[in-house]
Amino acid sequence: MPLDEMNELIRKRLAKLEELRSEGVEPYPARYRVEHAVGPLVAEYDPQSPEALEAAGVRVGIAGRMMSLREMGKTAFAHLQDSSGRIQIYVRLDDVGPEVFGRFRRFDIGDFVGVAGVLFKTKTGELTVQAETVTLLTKSLRPLPEKWHGLKDRETRYRQRYVDLVVNQDVRELFQLRSRLIQVVRNFLDARGFLEVETPMMQPLPGGAAARPFKTFHHALGIDLYLRIAPELYLKRLVVGGFEKVYEINRNFRNEGLSSEHNPEFTMLEFYQAYADYRDLMALVETMMVHVTRELIGETTVHHRGADLRLEPPFAIYTLGEALVKVGGLDAAVAVEEAAARAACAEREIPLKGGETLALLQGFLLDKVVEPLLVQPTFVVDFPRELSPLARSKDDEPDVVERFEFFLGGKEIANAYTELNDPLEQRARFEQQAARRAAGDEEAHPMDRDFLRALEYGMPPAAGCGIGIDRLVMVLTDSPSIRDVILFPHMRPEGGEEP
Repeated sequence: MPLDEMNELIRKRLAKLEELRSEGVEPYPARYRVEHAVGPLVAEYDPQSPEALEAAGVRVGIAGRMMSLREMGKTAFAHLQDSSGRIQIYVRLDDVGPEVFGRFRRFDIGDFVGVAGVLFKTKTGELTVQAETVTLLTKSLRPLPEKWHGLKDRETRYRQRYVDLVVNQDVRELFQLRSRLIQVVRNFLDARGFLEVETPMMQPLPGGAAARPFKTFHHALGIDLYLRIAPELYLKRLVVGGFEKVYEINRNFRNEGLSSEHNPEFTMLEFYQAYADYRDLMALVETMMVHVTRELIGETTVHHRGADLRLEPPFAIYTLGEALVKVGGLDAAVAVEEAAARAACAEREIPLKGGETLALLQGFLLDKVVEPLLVQPTFVVDFPRELSPLARSKDDEPDVVERFEFFLGGKEIANAYTELNDPLEQRARFEQQAARRAAGDEEAHPMDRDFLRALEYGMPPAAGCGIGIDRLVMVLTDSPSIRDVILFPHMRPEGGEEP
């Protein structure tokens, strides 16, 4: 809509606002008693016949945003929408009186309205409230958009999610599903004896993942703090303290680029289980994925990007080397030779800085070549120790750790491993990471001396797992971008200006 046209519509609404106020009408009252939600009303009474409704004389009190308006002389039809659904209202001069009807004619689409009246069905069979009283609850000054389509409007939807939610029912349903998913996951873990906890969002040291953190300064303490990139090291402190099964669902923050699968602020489930290893958590994640899908979708087949994802156990399992060769179609030499892995990266135009080890090159190839091909539910296991400084090495292969990543729909959904609980080995790993940080690697883990102290008190054998909630919602709702499943995704300022 052109700006001048928008401004004219806003001016007309402002004029109506002043008229109403001059007549003693409060356009923004403090409260209104709502007696019924629209959705349950429709579910209960829509199946009834017109005759049964008339005989019952069902009186209702509803409120919601006006989404349509049709005036026909001394009568008008409109639709009200609340958080549970939409219903038609019928406003007649003879029922509400000339003063209220005249006021109602100055209402606009987008206004919040309260209505009390009686249910009936129109000649077309639509369930309707015949209004006896109509009350303005909020005067809307901006008109709702008539059509939302195209790339430009998609960006506007992200910036003005509040409008997106009003006009697009499928968007409201997506975020309702997201909320239900988190509740289903909580119920799943609670039923298995896990305890939900909260750990610090601001930490003196960023740890638990390889990522660049956001940094801030706490003036009272006089120290730098970092928005957490993962809750891992604090959750493992709780395992040291005797909580044998713990989990947290909360935000992580990583100062990295934006993409269809990356947002600097995202939601992660992370859980830890004492006396378990990564094989135990593989079984748990498999069970969880099947359970969540069935609870939310009603079946174990998910339609995503034109493919049918069948979450039916057992899920496929590949070692990292097998995934590179059997799934990625790479030469077998990439699993053992740095030169072959480097050549494979160069051939696929994967940017390198020089000096990368075989493990790092294999990680790049997994992310860029193999991951998009892992459409059906798949575990990739047994990663190089260098890529997993907090994971326990395999007894028979000290350079390989007991770790898995879970993929679905061409996305990494989960990352897990048997925890390293040897404090001396963990100190040596931290020292290696410290050397990498000194050499300029901003994503290398810092030396967390308090965590080492905790390990020295003794942490039982344990395994931990992190699951990306946003990416899982993307798959279950067939959403092309992570911005579609985050209510308020981060974006550049409009027009390149400062916010």
